[in-house]
Amino acid sequence: MQVLRDVQPLNPGADHAVTIGTYDGVHIGHQAVIEQTRRIAEERGLKVAVVTFHPHPASIVRPESAPLLLTDIDQKLELLERYGVETTLVVPFDEARAQETSEEFVRDVLVDCMRAKVVVVGDDFHFGKGRTGNVELLTELGGRFGFDVEGIELLPRPDGTVESVSSTAIRRAVAGGDVVTARELLGRYHEVRGPVVEGDRRGRTIGFPTANVAVARDRALPADAVYAGWYIRPDGTVHPTAINIGKRPTFYEHAEHSLMEAHLLDFDGDLYGERARVAFVELLRSEQRFDGIDALKAQLAADIEGAREILATAPRPDRFRV
Repeated sequence: MQVLRDVQPLNPGADHAVTIGTYDGVHIGHQAVIEQTRRIAEERGLKVAVVTFHPHPASIVRPESAPLLLTDIDQKLELLERYGVETTLVVPFDEARAQETSEEFVRDVLVDCMRAKVVVVGDDFHFGKGRTGNVELLTELGGRFGFDVEGIELLPRPDGTVESVSSTAIRRAVAGGDVVTARELLGRYHEVRGPVVEGDRRGRTIGFPTANVAVARDRALPADAVYAGWYIRPDGTVHPTAINIGKRPTFYEHAEHSLMEAHLLDFDGDLYGERARVAFVELLRSEQRFDGIDALKAQLAADIEGAREILATAPRPDRFRV
């Protein structure tokens, strides 16, 4: 996949079928839009393109309420390539871009840069300064600049609820620890990434060593709890894992931030410094405070067996299908 990180005319250029959005999570709704764009591109001899933004526009226009992100930019690009995108333009989003009119965006990004011949968007699509642009305006501008517009209905949720599939719905599920619903809407396990850093080594002293994974503060972590999941090393090897997210109330009365610790089942090795990928399969239990080390150790042993049982039949991340 060709990745463009600046808005300038393509040289050599190519005509594209383009879809636009933040694409946080690249969930099953996004995948449906990409698939529709791919079909149109194939029919008309075009390349498949996504126009997305970095950082998330909300972090610039309303930083006080910007959402936690389901994917970082690298993971987003990996997923877009996996689902058949041939060109991705990552538009640098800043105050100047936030003030751009709808017509300026269309001319600079879709016409001059991407040479769009078809633009595919969800029927709730908005763009331009103050999100004043919509599918109707985009269609009008398409007539002026020479591209067609196809607005498509949002994908309904698999469980039949009225709400459509959205990044917001997935964030809400993740925040509540409902990683199963998140998995259904993402079409894969919710995954977070970060380096393995030095901790207090307390887990090792009680017989349950963990990898302390430092996760960026703007990422969507599941609720404080214990989960069964998978740990993916940089070399691609996958390990069944019991994951703890929380403030460790047995040891700390007033911890400021939640930490993520991964105990790899039946593993003995050095993980420090490597960049981990941690995928969440199922909630085991909520975080709790124990009266002593022995009670904690007994529960950790039960957590590990619970994770082992769940993961014995759960698809590995590289084999997961909805």
